[in-house]
Amino acid sequence: MKTALLLFPLDLKGNHSDASMGSDLSDNTEVDFGILFDVDGVLARGSTPLDPAKKAMEKLKDSEGNLKVPVAFVTNACNRSADKARQISNWFDINVPPEQVIHAPTPAKLLRQFHAKHTLVIGQEHRLDIAEDLGFSNLCTIEDIKEAYPLLDMVDHENRIRVAKGDYTENPSFPKVDVILLIGEPCRWETDLQLIIDLLLTEGKPNEAPKDPYTVPQLPIIACNMDLVFMAEACMPRFGHGAFLLCLETLYQKLTGKPLSYQNLVGKPCEITYRFAEHTVSKIARKMGITKPLKRLYFFGDNPSVDIVGANLYDRYIKRQDSNGNACELPFSRLIPQSDDLHEQTVEACHSMLVGTGVYKHQHEEDQKTALTSKPYVYHGHRDIAHEEDLTKPHKYVDDVHEGIEYILKRESIV
Repeated sequence: MKTALLLFPLDLKGNHSDASMGSDLSDNTEVDFGILFDVDGVLARGSTPLDPAKKAMEKLKDSEGNLKVPVAFVTNACNRSADKARQISNWFDINVPPEQVIHAPTPAKLLRQFHAKHTLVIGQEHRLDIAEDLGFSNLCTIEDIKEAYPLLDMVDHENRIRVAKGDYTENPSFPKVDVILLIGEPCRWETDLQLIIDLLLTEGKPNEAPKDPYTVPQLPIIACNMDLVFMAEACMPRFGHGAFLLCLETLYQKLTGKPLSYQNLVGKPCEITYRFAEHTVSKIARKMGITKPLKRLYFFGDNPSVDIVGANLYDRYIKRQDSNGNACELPFSRLIPQSDDLHEQTVEACHSMLVGTGVYKHQHEEDQKTALTSKPYVYHGHRDIAHEEDLTKPHKYVDDVHEGIEYILKRESIV
């Protein structure tokens, strides 16, 4: 299948070239584009900002040090937005409000129909703070479930001993769980997997075994961040939230004979995250006094299978909408809700920009051919996002984000 994303002829380096070239960003320039940045691998490594990123941000500032282009920061991490905004502000000496930072769960703000329901939140540090910031107001944790139903967690051998001694108290009045919000992988997977399955098999009230586990209606599940693995300090990739989801999906299907269904998948590479990012930069543009509707987005990422696939999926989405703004080919779990909270969708193209400062290591064409023929490719994406090789190809490869910003300014004929 040929992708519609290759919009410009190739230059001598194999990138997509442009005819329009300009010079620099001036104080009186009004733009009609926005820029989205992944954080780790693009702007920083861990807590240390990259030098090319510092130079790139300087390119986007006016004479008073304010950004002249609407930007947002889009990461699959699950932190508090205020903490990350403060960190980015300090890195680049710019003012970044929390709403300018989009984490994997952030688009769940649009899922208002679930915000008041009794919601089990799965994750680690700050998970309750994060869920409340999204708008969820009636929350519980796996620890609450474990305390209310102490007979369930038999993978915890210390709990087995307490139960054997009769040293426990059940709470049958604990309210039914209505929704499961998976923000990130938990600390003790075995306990969480067991208790989530228990809730799914009992419609959220695991005090009585189901009469027929094969016909129980499934609770809504909202999952944030489908990354199977991620790179940290170790010499090999580490399991990410996608690995936890894979375990949950496998166990549920093994026990029920049915595939696990997701109400919503949010986070990169799902279209809802890029739609929310467009909404965010459009709001920022209005606050900056920009009156033109935004027509183009540029997304900088370092992971072809996540950042680039997502940007290209969104580019496809906005080009395949019907007159009512619907993209019917999206799977149910990836549908973008119609919401009055969203700024009008005006962007006509989303250009994916791949950098070589993170996960992706650039290879010459001959080396790529050798790599492709010498070993099989294993797709690490989520099962609800079909693998299409063309979607991993960026609109433009650049060595670093500074080179990418120079490219954008020239392409946009910024004077």
